[in-house]
Amino acid sequence: MFAHKTKHFFLTKIRLTTYFWMFFVLYLVLSLTLPSFEFTAAALTLFSVNSFLYGFYIAPILSAQKGRVEELHKIVRSEANALFSLVLHLKKLPPHLRNTLQSMVTDYMKAKLRQRSDNGGEKEYEALITYTIEYKGQHQPEMDKTLDALISNQQNRTNFSMQSDNKVFANEWQIMAILFSITLGFILCIDIADTPLLNIIRALLCTGLTMLIVILIKLNTLTHKKAKQMWDPFKKLVSTNFYRID
Repeated sequence: MFAHKTKHFFLTKIRLTTYFWMFFVLYLVLSLTLPSFEFTAAALTLFSVNSFLYGFYIAPILSAQKGRVEELHKIVRSEANALFSLVLHLKKLPPHLRNTLQSMVTDYMKAKLRQRSDNGGEKEYEALITYTIEYKGQHQPEMDKTLDALISNQQNRTNFSMQSDNKVFANEWQIMAILFSITLGFILCIDIADTPLLNIIRALLCTGLTMLIVILIKLNTLTHKKAKQMWDPFKKLVSTNFYRID
């Protein structure tokens, strides 16, 4: 439990700007205190190859995760539009039936906002479908259309689940960790002229490399600011009681 809360804190509570300054100070201290070495030509060649491989490897993974978040934005927007249309359709029903169903839709959206996962609101959505299936009464045609809309929206839920699971693989993290560590080690230990400016540049370079990893982690776990913004359509519908979506 403590480990989970700690992980949640570091992923969601600390801003990227804070991370930047934390790492910059850390690397500046390391740059000033770690021993320096004059690497041979062969060692520098290895460093060049490693740096190339690291950049070549991490770039498409970062791009894929950015694309994943953008796709999730589209899926959430699509589901919000579908639910908005569903609530408009419910206006054809008598007040008691309309209010019950709209309340259930709201409960589903609130659960989705709380959990923010691929199976978020699953229980509430199943309750909606069960309610419409089991309904028997004079408004059966309208309830059948409601059921059709819920079944159609299931495609959005399936797409969200598939994209949510499209994370960075464990072996990819391992390869990046190895290449990143070697790159960082070379940069911090290479002998440079002992001047404040060069030490600042070295600290900035190390910070930049580390921030790429931090951003990738946040994109992968959907805790990046851009990832959090994908829920704005749901928030708007709930806060305005389905008055507006944009």
